[in-house]
Amino acid sequence: IGDHNYSSWSLRPWLALKQVGLPFEEISVRLRQATTKTDILKYSPSAKVPCLIDDETLVWESLAICEYLAEIAPTLWPSERKARAEARAIASEMHAGFPSLRQEMPLDVCASLPYPPLSSEAKADTARVIAIWEDCRRRYGPKGPFLFGHFTNADAMYAPVVFRFQTYCIELPEASRRWSDTMLALPAMQEWHQATAAEPN
Repeated sequence: IGDHNYSSWSLRPWLALKQVGLPFEEISVRLRQATTKTDILKYSPSAKVPCLIDDETLVWESLAICEYLAEIAPTLWPSERKARAEARAIASEMHAGFPSLRQEMPLDVCASLPYPPLSSEAKADTARVIAIWEDCRRRYGPKGPFLFGHFTNADAMYAPVVFRFQTYCIELPEASRRWSDTMLALPAMQEWHQATAAEPN
């Protein structure tokens, strides 16, 4: 994985592993260093983090890792086919989309910053993320406190946005705020946050 404070992609499968209780060894590589690419290439053929090493199997992309983990721990997707398809759709949308949100609100877990001057594109990205959360909580709220009731890869994929919105003081509607609070209260999310304090700036 990369730095806890900055590596949103590392957080996603790390959180999924933690939530289903699969044991793993964590190897951290400092990002934004002269040796970063060389250091990552020791483990990942893409020269990017995260990378899952399972014996002779390498999986080097966040959503692919989450899919791999779901084959071991099927609860990482909803059991009902329609909900499972929707969870995969919003996870894929997070994986492939929201470029302006990522650029204008970069992950900085430790920081508490004022609401930034956002472009219209970033505002649209933010609104779309909140709309996804609101829709999931409206329809699946009776099943439990997460996006599809119980914790799934969909929650893992949006976990870095929870930190982003906290860092940049983004106001949330009630249902989204309750889900965000649920995520922030997870011991694994708190462990990730606390790990940032031990990292050099």
